[in-house]
Amino acid sequence: MLSFFGFGKSKDQEKPKISTEKTELTEENKGIIGKYIENDFPVIMKFVNELPEKEIMLKLPFLTIVSWKYDGSKNNGMPLEGINMRMIKLEKAIENSMNSSNLYRHVYSRTGNNLKEFAYYSTNQDDFMKILNKTLEKHDEYPIEIDFYEDKEWADFKKVIENFKE
Repeated sequence: MLSFFGFGKSKDQEKPKISTEKTELTEENKGIIGKYIENDFPVIMKFVNELPEKEIMLKLPFLTIVSWKYDGSKNNGMPLEGINMRMIKLEKAIENSMNSSNLYRHVYSRTGNNLKEFAYYSTNQDDFMKILNKTLEKHDEYPIEIDFYEDKEWADFKKVIENFKE
């Protein structure tokens, strides 16, 4: 697994979203699947449409972005089936490890324009990397990069929610 660390503004803090659409999932999981256009390519967002309790936000001050760049030139900016299946395997593995930890929380995923991102808020870099490396130790290597941004106010996720309000 490739791991790279960085600090600064996340892509969602820097770029405005345009042409947003949303589809709400069941009330039970309070999820949203939304779409916007970026550089003439569709981008699909999946996220829970609410902030967690303030206590949880205070414990998780680092926005953690797991990025997977891919060639979507033959599929309108979307991953081909084989790559998409590996992305789903990665996402499920991280999700399963998250269920047994309170050290990070998934906030959104985005797919499109040759980039898949899984966004989490975490306690710190070391805890997140320890859990991720243990989770993926028996997996084949993934072409991912990981960036950490200090975001105590959860500004990045607040912006995602705001961009999909009606």
